[in-house]
Amino acid sequence: MQPIVSINNLSKVYSSGHQALTDITLDIQPGEILALLGPNGAGKTTLISTICGIVSATSGSVQVDGHDIVSDYRHTRSMIGLVPQELTLGAFEKVFNTLAFSRGLHGKQPNRQYLEQLLKDLSLWDKRDSTLMSLSGGMKRRVLIGKALSHEPRVLFLDEPTAGVDVELRKDMWKLINRLRESGVTIILTTHYIEEAEEIADRVGIINNGKLLLVEDKTDLMQKLGSKKLSIELREPLNTIPDSLNKYDLLLSDNGLTLNYQYDTRSTRTGITALMKDINNAGLILRDIHTSQSTLEDIFVNLVADQS
Repeated sequence: MQPIVSINNLSKVYSSGHQALTDITLDIQPGEILALLGPNGAGKTTLISTICGIVSATSGSVQVDGHDIVSDYRHTRSMIGLVPQELTLGAFEKVFNTLAFSRGLHGKQPNRQYLEQLLKDLSLWDKRDSTLMSLSGGMKRRVLIGKALSHEPRVLFLDEPTAGVDVELRKDMWKLINRLRESGVTIILTTHYIEEAEEIADRVGIINNGKLLLVEDKTDLMQKLGSKKLSIELREPLNTIPDSLNKYDLLLSDNGLTLNYQYDTRSTRTGITALMKDINNAGLILRDIHTSQSTLEDIFVNLVADQS
């Protein structure tokens, strides 16, 4: 399958000398949701802006649907929708007219039926005749998404789409993003919310200092880089860990009732069998045991720390 977006050796150096992007290569498949994670200043917005034609690359190339974004910019920009971080909207224009105007700017014929359905999908239909200045921040965010979708793009970029949005509205936005994907739209979003990537992304890319550290299937990433923790609850508290268990690097909880054992999911031998045997030999009586998987946030923090 041909990638819908293909980025090859992309770099960006600003006139100040700041290297915002360094040799980024990435293929994005049709219909997938890709989440780009990274701290402030990592290069996420610069990458999106370059693909959308807002920022010029210093070197490298980008193709959208097999068309170069520079030499065939009319075609590529017609395929792209962008929702920026900033709430860049006029004050006195009405919601429906804003979407209709944006559609016309992209050279699309009027289609009231499509725009009506889009507003309904965005829970904006009852606000169609409201002025933009009268809307809440969350509603304005929805209007921005509507503008980006007004010309029926095949690729949608969402730059921090739920920044400043309450939890309930954020979950509504996640549902909308999934519906868009089901309709065939490819979605690339940047986010600071780790749970956002965990909830809706198919793949996760991590950027830091302008470099793409990795791009992995979300599940595979957590399996490959994640570690598991075995928590062993004891019937009687311990003051110290028995010497016979020191080789396992166990951590004892403050109340002395839980032993925590960290192990690598990639290893063919986790050491759990030997640990349980030695715990029994040490005369410890167990109340319960359970395991927990490291989160995407743990993985993100560790990767960024390693590259700092």
